[in-house]
Amino acid sequence: MSTIATLVPASAALTAAPIRAVGRIRSIDALRGLVILLMLVDHAREFFFFHAQVPDPMNVAETSPDLFFTRLSAHFCAPIFVALTGLGAWLYGNKQAAGENGARAASGFLFKRGLFLVVLELTVVSFAWSLSFTPEIIYLQVIWVIGLSMIALAALVHLPRWALIAVGLILVLGHNLLDPISVAAGQPGHLLWAILHDRSLMDMPWGGQVRTSYPLLPWIGVAALGYAVGPWFVGEQRTRLRRLVLLGFSALALFVVLRAINIYGDPTPWAVQATPIQTVMSVLNLTKYPPSADFLLLTLGVGALILAGLEKAPDRLVGLLAVFGGAPLFFYLIHLYGLHLLNLAALALFGANQGDGFSVSSVGWLWLLAALVAVPCWFACRWFAGVKRNSSQWWMKYL
Repeated sequence: MSTIATLVPASAALTAAPIRAVGRIRSIDALRGLVILLMLVDHAREFFFFHAQVPDPMNVAETSPDLFFTRLSAHFCAPIFVALTGLGAWLYGNKQAAGENGARAASGFLFKRGLFLVVLELTVVSFAWSLSFTPEIIYLQVIWVIGLSMIALAALVHLPRWALIAVGLILVLGHNLLDPISVAAGQPGHLLWAILHDRSLMDMPWGGQVRTSYPLLPWIGVAALGYAVGPWFVGEQRTRLRRLVLLGFSALALFVVLRAINIYGDPTPWAVQATPIQTVMSVLNLTKYPPSADFLLLTLGVGALILAGLEKAPDRLVGLLAVFGGAPLFFYLIHLYGLHLLNLAALALFGANQGDGFSVSSVGWLWLLAALVAVPCWFACRWFAGVKRNSSQWWMKYL
């Protein structure tokens, strides 16, 4: 808590008047674009790697190093994306307020867009995974948890900044203290606890089930901390870079300390394995559902350093990545439908080579496949960003 509190004056209130409006910050869009591409690789694994599917691709005993580190790269997606959601909300409020209360402007948008994302997860996103209106299991995943985090943040933004930081740090670093609490199906509070903290299956009226893949509680903290650092992005770049680097290294240092102690920070302690690479894998085998304190310290610490690096990266690289990050929800939808339809097309052309599905032969093919899919998605995102920018329709700002 002391690090962020030092970098953001505790006396400053989130309800203060905006400092000055800023346009889109390309480094933020570029970071969002980078993690979107890592997500694309992981989702290619979901659709095209049936022969090597394991219950947990982070399990050291069951997973090859190439698959392990491919999955590890995808672990950076959700934390960075949720943090940038909070940051983007502050920038939106600052831009829209025009001399009025920035928190009020952000709060209204957060609540409405959060509801929109929850509905989207239950309908359009769910259908993209299953191509069924009544699937056996509906997985409430990252769009769901971003939506609920935005709804929670809509209330939290009215707190003074020091209080928002305190809430964020308590949720991010302290929620693992709740791990021993378990509420079984049928017991009072099971639904609420399943949404807040425990992955769980719940029965639906048509006979299917819903799984809370992304328990909410720590993600609210991530969004709150993202919002709290928003004012950094209206000051001078040198100061912002210094703060981002200090924040990133501080988070990674705390991760190293907690992981070395191996008592608190993650429900899964690491252990020395048969080979050095497997020992490294054991150390990095962090709990994502819900994200442990160690998981968030590692991913958000690296994310802060990458964001600082992107502010000094070549314009061409930043510009290429920013196209994806400038239309993230659009990309999310088209890549899911694209991967699913591409797999069905491969199945029709080449036939099943793994059970009833079509699977590629190696992790390398997954990265190549993701790169090939990314090319048309880049052009589609560039087109959509222009349409959205020139549209006068109110609902376009929610996409």
